[in-house]
Amino acid sequence: MSHCEDHNMDKKMVPRTEQEIESIIKRLKRIEGQVRGVQKMVEDNRYCIDILVQISAITAALNKVGLNLLERHVSHCVSKAIREGSGEESIRELMDVIKQFSK
Repeated sequence: MSHCEDHNMDKKMVPRTEQEIESIIKRLKRIEGQVRGVQKMVEDNRYCIDILVQISAITAALNKVGLNLLERHVSHCVSKAIREGSGEESIRELMDVIKQFSK
């Protein structure tokens, strides 16, 4: 299932551009490398504080990716839903995901 869809396949949403996809993948691969680095730090029995600093950096990087996706979703998918008259459902879905982010 592509982005900007819930379980309702007939929604017409705004596909990501190739450039947007490449940018997200690049960031996620960088984060994946950071996670592997932390795994190696644990295996090498490195100092806890050093590991925690890296975990904090990973969390911040993931949050940034998530917020970028959220911003794009609002400016493209949600605004389109509002223009097409299905804004209430889209806003409810958006609020649910924002609540998950703030946990």
